Amino acid sequence: MGEKQTLGEVEHHVLLATVRLGATASYTAAIVEELESVTGREVAPAAVYIALRRLEESGLAESEMRPPAEGGRPRRYFRPTAAGRTLMAESRRRFEALWSGLEPGWGDG
Repeated sequence: MGEKQTLGEVEHHVLLATVRLGATASYTAAIVEELESVTGREVAPAAVYIALRRLEESGLAESEMRPPAEGGRPRRYFRPTAAGRTLMAESRRRFEALWSGLEPGWGDG
């Protein structure tokens, strides 16, 4: 696939959730729970799964299967790649630049 220049909202949220959760808890169900907890919005597990696959295909995330915990099943754990972290930082910089200088009541005009 070609090099991705921007992140969509869901992709950005999913990558941020993987960073927040860390390497020991960044599997799909935990990502969904983290997103719902932090954003206060319902998140479709299928949307997270699709975003994770797109991110992997774009080289912005990578995953590994790990053996099951006691009585569980194997899980795929995700983390952003260096390219994914770079794109996340650039996205953050763009948002901060757009917000910079806006005064309280910014939507009143």
